[in-house]
Amino acid sequence: MIRTTAVPRPVRVGAAFAGIAGMLALAGCSTAQDAAGTGTPAASTAPSTASSTAPSTGASAPAGATSGAYKDGSYTAQGSYATPESVESVTVTVTLSADVITAVEVTGNPQKAESQDYQSKFIGGISDAVVGKKIDEISVSRVAGSSLTSGGFNEAIAQIKTEAAG
Repeated sequence: MIRTTAVPRPVRVGAAFAGIAGMLALAGCSTAQDAAGTGTPAASTAPSTASSTAPSTGASAPAGATSGAYKDGSYTAQGSYATPESVESVTVTVTLSADVITAVEVTGNPQKAESQDYQSKFIGGISDAVVGKKIDEISVSRVAGSSLTSGGFNEAIAQIKTEAAG
């Protein structure tokens, strides 16, 4: 029979204390917004193939109309994100009025069948997540079970913010 000796009590207590202290230290690094799952997602290491276009001619407000930090109108940009199999992209069009997103349209260009499924789910749920919210307050991390597509969406929104501010 193999007999092992128990770890002395002071060592066990010290290890438990160190583990709890480590958890508390890491918990202090997050914000309430991160804990709710609405914080900024981790940056993608995928190569960026993003491009942005000028506001469309179908803007909902007269050219140059502003009522906040961003010019009212419709803006389109493309964002990309990496999946385990490929690099995917989405094209995002938003309409802004007084810095609030009044409409959103996302078009996917999936390279793989699995990406098509996730992009379809994302496209079906994104409107509920962002329409009616200020553009500076949105940063999606998971929509309808799709978490990677949000990286491309957030990249496109960042480009749109830059363009609409100018």
